[in-house]
Amino acid sequence: MFLYNVCMSTLDTSLKALIDSNFLEYASYVIKDRAIPFLEDGLKPVQRRILHTLFEVDDGKFHKVANVVGHTMRYHPHGDASIEAALVNIAQKDYLIEKQGNFGNVLTGDPASAARYIECKLSPLARETLFNPEITQYEDSYDGRNKEPVQLPAKLPLLLMSGVEGIAVGLATKILPHNFVELLQAQIHILKGEDWEIYPDFMQGGMLDVSQYQRGKGRVRVRAHVEIKDPKTLVIREIPFGMTTETLLTSIENAITRGKLKIASINDYTTEEVEIELKMGHGVQAEEQLPRLFLYTDCENSLSLNPIVIQGGQPVERDVHDILVANTAQLSQTLQRELEVQLEKLRRKYRDLVLVQIFIENKIYQALEEADDLDDLKNMLRQTLEPMLDEQYIPIPDSSIDKLLNIPIRRITRFDSDKARTELAQIATDMDKVRYNLAHLTPFAIKYLKSLIDRYGSAYPRRTTLASFDVVDVAEVAVQDIKVGFDAESQYIGSDIKSERLVPCSSFDKLVLFYEGYFKVIDIPNKLYLPEKLLHFDRQINQPVASVIYTDGDGVAWMKRFVVSKFILNRDYPYLPDDGKLLYFSVDPDPLIELDLKPAPRMRVHSQLVDFAKMRVKSVSSRGNKVTDREIAQFKTLERKGPVPTPDEPLTLPLGE
Repeated sequence: MFLYNVCMSTLDTSLKALIDSNFLEYASYVIKDRAIPFLEDGLKPVQRRILHTLFEVDDGKFHKVANVVGHTMRYHPHGDASIEAALVNIAQKDYLIEKQGNFGNVLTGDPASAARYIECKLSPLARETLFNPEITQYEDSYDGRNKEPVQLPAKLPLLLMSGVEGIAVGLATKILPHNFVELLQAQIHILKGEDWEIYPDFMQGGMLDVSQYQRGKGRVRVRAHVEIKDPKTLVIREIPFGMTTETLLTSIENAITRGKLKIASINDYTTEEVEIELKMGHGVQAEEQLPRLFLYTDCENSLSLNPIVIQGGQPVERDVHDILVANTAQLSQTLQRELEVQLEKLRRKYRDLVLVQIFIENKIYQALEEADDLDDLKNMLRQTLEPMLDEQYIPIPDSSIDKLLNIPIRRITRFDSDKARTELAQIATDMDKVRYNLAHLTPFAIKYLKSLIDRYGSAYPRRTTLASFDVVDVAEVAVQDIKVGFDAESQYIGSDIKSERLVPCSSFDKLVLFYEGYFKVIDIPNKLYLPEKLLHFDRQINQPVASVIYTDGDGVAWMKRFVVSKFILNRDYPYLPDDGKLLYFSVDPDPLIELDLKPAPRMRVHSQLVDFAKMRVKSVSSRGNKVTDREIAQFKTLERKGPVPTPDEPLTLPLGE
């Protein structure tokens, strides 16, 4: 038995370790290789593989999407459906892929045609800014048969241009798209060391409130662009980000069904531009229905943002400014590497042309007949040429020697020395330009960005309007179509309860329940049993002012006023101290109370007036103001005559002997 327990314990430990290890590997894989984009090129692995495949097959013509998906399968270890969906998503953003055929509609939500019917190719912008095999690091594909890029040498802030949304294991990211021209202008400001600011921009247009944006963190509010065509007609011209006309119409129809909106007819005329016409019902004006449209439908939404990216192989949180600064630094590094490669090419071209010139003009080829074999021939040629070259072109590589030995007789006999010198001068001028650009990398990067703006900027105007729109006042606009009642005999409360006092509420309301010594805020129930005696209930949004008189453990009477403004649902909040005993409770405005005090020896005053209008509203936890040390026999509510006084001392007044 002991041996059995030991074996089972060892097995449990091993199994737990195995599960922990495998789960961590799975979570890391999903985070790094599927759901979260890389900061450097702004792409998820499947997107990078699609673009790499399009670059491989690029011949200037359109390719069937089905063929592109098939080629991408060589690099992507998952199904073709994810590749096709990612390709269509990239193409719909109109930056990197030119499309031909029905790729769906981001406004209406219509899906794309089957992959065998639609075609695509790289856009000129993608060809110019994303690829350079000479400076790209490659790694083995999942099956080891091919090489794929670790990341693309992107010279664009793709992550912020396109935006991204991804859900991994225990991690999620959401970054909104930004305007192409504004991003590049912001990069110019970064390179110049100037202040800058950028805000999201959406293909769908609409309106955007960035008061809580926090540079890509926090939240934003998006709203449809709705105009009042006439007193009885609203027209939706632009939809908010994340919505389609189909989902928007569904939300409007649901609101009409629930009785929140009084709209007689809906006409959707959307084609290339959004146009949804809403006709008001009888006795309803468009102007009064507009706030309810934002309140009850998806015409207004709030988006929470979470900018998580992969940087240095690890998931990190970076705000929009951090991302763009990093992309700008990468732009400079990529341009520098390209200039260095270009300079090396020019240097090799210059050296090879100089070698040919020396080789032919000095008739060195005639002296090579004395060589015994090929190795001797190469050594002799190298020893002859190197003293005639600048130090920067020494040693001469074998490839250059082989080129000289393979020069045909026709070229030797027709060699034009003047043309060679002109070509050498041009190459030298080109090398000087490249060296100048390397020495002045920041101005060169700025010039590069400006050229992109000049050539491609007109295709990407800002579509979303930045605006600070007011929060819809729920208390004023919401339809109060729920009647909440309370049956004191059965102790049930809710919308299904019929009683003399019915409190009209909206679906956004909460109920505040006052008990003896504490209160609670709850959602509106259909039918809820209350085990304790209820003093009062109301809409929390009304914030009723509660007036109470209580005694502490020493028998001293206190009074205070408070409102319920901050709360957590279904939590008990005491409004009396632990030793307090409630004597009087009211939610009437400014009650005026007469206290009858129990007779006491040598006490000539037996009544006292308490005016709550003279007391300021304080917090729930405050002790309040002292009323009397004497025992209170009973209360009497008085009718106020004359104006209500302002809060001031004294709160109480003896009435007589």
